[in-house]
Amino acid sequence: MALRSIVLPSFYQDSVALMRVAQALRGGEGVREAAALMGTPSNHGILAQAGLASVVIEKAGPNDLILAVLADSGSIAEEALAEAQELLFRRRAPAVPGTAASPRSLDAALRLLPGANLAAISVPGPFAKREAMRALRSGLNVFLFSDNVPVEAEVELKREALARGLLCMGPDCGTAYLNGTPVGFANVVPRGRVGIVAASGTGLQAVACRLAGLGEGISHGIGVGGRDLTARVGGAMTFLVLDLLKRDPRTEIIVLISKPPEAEVLAPLERALAEMGKPAVVCCLGAKPPAKSTARWVETLEDAAQAAAALLKRAPWAPRPFSDPEDVRSRLARLQGGARLGSLLGLYTGGTLAHEAHLLLEPLLGRIPYNEERGDSPHRIVDLGDDAYTVGKPHPMLDPGARAEWVRRAGGAGEAGVLLLDLVLGKAAHADPAKALSEAVRAARADAAKGGRVLHAVASVVGTERDPQGMAGQIRRLEEAGVEVLPSNAEACRLLALLLKPGLAGRMPEEAS
Repeated sequence: MALRSIVLPSFYQDSVALMRVAQALRGGEGVREAAALMGTPSNHGILAQAGLASVVIEKAGPNDLILAVLADSGSIAEEALAEAQELLFRRRAPAVPGTAASPRSLDAALRLLPGANLAAISVPGPFAKREAMRALRSGLNVFLFSDNVPVEAEVELKREALARGLLCMGPDCGTAYLNGTPVGFANVVPRGRVGIVAASGTGLQAVACRLAGLGEGISHGIGVGGRDLTARVGGAMTFLVLDLLKRDPRTEIIVLISKPPEAEVLAPLERALAEMGKPAVVCCLGAKPPAKSTARWVETLEDAAQAAAALLKRAPWAPRPFSDPEDVRSRLARLQGGARLGSLLGLYTGGTLAHEAHLLLEPLLGRIPYNEERGDSPHRIVDLGDDAYTVGKPHPMLDPGARAEWVRRAGGAGEAGVLLLDLVLGKAAHADPAKALSEAVRAARADAAKGGRVLHAVASVVGTERDPQGMAGQIRRLEEAGVEVLPSNAEACRLLALLLKPGLAGRMPEEAS
């Protein structure tokens, strides 16, 4: 086995480009492992854990690119490094001979596109403030995809944005729809009458897709960052966006998706909603609705979409645990079969979906540790898109490999009896996320069976048929691997709870009993 590494000084590349280079190398014959990472301290730790550290890379800094390959022989590793450099330099070259190369700075980009009014920024968190501030001071709205951005930096950026009348979406903003233009992870949904203000990404995607399924569309969908409704940030972007949607003639109804607002922000938020002059649906996951509100408060993302659609149609609506109770009864009869099912392991790529699952399931199953929390509970839910799991790595919606590995491990060891999963489709997401997930589920279930265990998998898919991946095909691939696919995350959680605790049927009126 041979390890070879090189450092390319001052050669910044975003995580998506580096992920693709590493993936290309790993597919080579004789290559055991490969990495393409910027030389941040955390990435040095990752390389060490992966057995890819060497003296060659010790002095590499955050602006330097590290390429490392572990292969069957030195010649194979060196060939792989050469291939990596060719891929990277080809990416920097002009797409068409005789044309300008891709810009490598904000100033260069503005010279190529002087009419631009939005900058999408995806750099490591420690550098995000500098780039975002430069964009704001250049008169650009900012879509800040970067995570691990300190809250102090977020506050400064949003103050600057407000002073200039600009949007600062994020940090950790994954999705936006601006005048019908999707930005980031975005599903193909129709334009319509619903304006959405959301924390960051998958909550917005889930509601937009559900609305599309109900025959409605969105006017705008704007992510403001998961900390915007904290006292520290003060709802800076939420209030700006509400004002924009209030004045937008295309928007007839507002949907607000967030974690619970802190007490200092709740009263001003209620006043802003009351002054909208338009109906509003609020889904602050885990929040207790105020005693009096002009808005319709709901508990789940699915309910947010259904309540908004009903308001638009002036139709009555009430939340229901399952959209097709007969189908749920049939699934339960087929899956329970008297076998002991063990515990829950939730493995999510969407943070809002993971948070929603945790809120729905803890009252039904008891305490459930979240991410790295510890305790004597047999259950666990992990948000693999959380900052803690993405330092120096691509988001799991871009690279499904990390989650697939978690799934495979669940089959070979532990007490997991039911896996709870999400699958998020759309532009910018992986081209075929169901492939890696279904293969991992198949392998995990086979390993569990060898050990005399039963392992079920329950999932929901966020997407539309117009998404590049095609929703029906992705669902079919999962179902062929034995995954139970429900219409929403909330319904998937409830089915899982009934699998683990059949006696809960009495707490879900007539729907599943």
